[in-house]
Amino acid sequence: MIDNNELTAYLSRGIKNIITHAIRGSLKNPREAAFLLGYQKHSTKAGKLRSGFEDEGRHIPAFLISSITQTCNLHCKGCYARSNGICCDEKGSEILSSAKWSNIFKQAEGLGIGFNLLAGGEPLMRRDVIDEAAKQKKTIFPIFTNGTMIDEEYIEVFDTHRNLIPVISIEGDEQATDERRGNGIYRVLSEKMDKIAKRHILFGASITVTAKNINQVTDSSFIEDLKKKGCKLIFFIEYIPVSEGTQNLVLSDIDRNMLEQKVNLLKKVYKSILFLSFPGDEEKMGGCLAAGRGFIHINPYGGVEACPFSPYGDCSLKNSTLIDVIKSPFFEKLRMNLLSGEHNGGCALFNQQEKVEELLQI
Repeated sequence: MIDNNELTAYLSRGIKNIITHAIRGSLKNPREAAFLLGYQKHSTKAGKLRSGFEDEGRHIPAFLISSITQTCNLHCKGCYARSNGICCDEKGSEILSSAKWSNIFKQAEGLGIGFNLLAGGEPLMRRDVIDEAAKQKKTIFPIFTNGTMIDEEYIEVFDTHRNLIPVISIEGDEQATDERRGNGIYRVLSEKMDKIAKRHILFGASITVTAKNINQVTDSSFIEDLKKKGCKLIFFIEYIPVSEGTQNLVLSDIDRNMLEQKVNLLKKVYKSILFLSFPGDEEKMGGCLAAGRGFIHINPYGGVEACPFSPYGDCSLKNSTLIDVIKSPFFEKLRMNLLSGEHNGGCALFNQQEKVEELLQI
């Protein structure tokens, strides 16, 4: 495993490459290009901040995953958030306020964390938190959304605040998407993408890759359709079997090798689209990035966890600062004991759940 100094440098270079790639894809869009050029300067300063902390012996992850709400308007099959208890149908009374989230966003910026992935539940159900994120111009917030709540008001928000990037979940073609997300969802998402594209707003797609849909979602015809819609960012996320009876959907080693090969080919063919693959890309970074190596997860109640797929932690932002929770003893144990080996594919912590629970008790 590469050490923290190497990882910090690697992630900083990776972020720089992401922004450079996004700028190249936005040259015909002056507003988008202007924002990204400005953000590039912030990103360089953020990288230096993290390097400075590293020199002091404090490793700062490059990004956060913030689940800002536990409610969702859909009931998708195999949803990790519902299986882990993050997501439900009723709003909890103890969730973090928009003011608290604003404070967390500001703390992150002060530590040099320039990417904060907003998730849920359905994050667009927390317009109050989205508005607070919009104010943090030195941070990019990819918003992982099911897309159904994107209306004219939200499109106006995305157009005005270019640091908010909608990333819409889709499972493949109409049949595959509707099978997992509900009848008619694919057509709704298609219409939403068209409206976003008309305003020349940078947006992406998040695709859960399974043994069932891997051929379809990596086929050039499917990617071509997304390109025509205006999609400039594609996340391939391997399915994690959080629901019983879905082990057959998990990628095999052969599938993972094929996914890597196809993604590498797609990168060469579709240079205007940025492709990211998780956890596949983690292999280049010396292993799993959870537990503060590359990110931490904040749940809707302020609890700080190793990863959305491994929702275990020993501290909360309700009574601690971000810098304090990053130094969590539990996360240190995870990094030393479970994340120090070679990356063998799949989700490292999910595949070692019993060991994770044992370390939490020590």
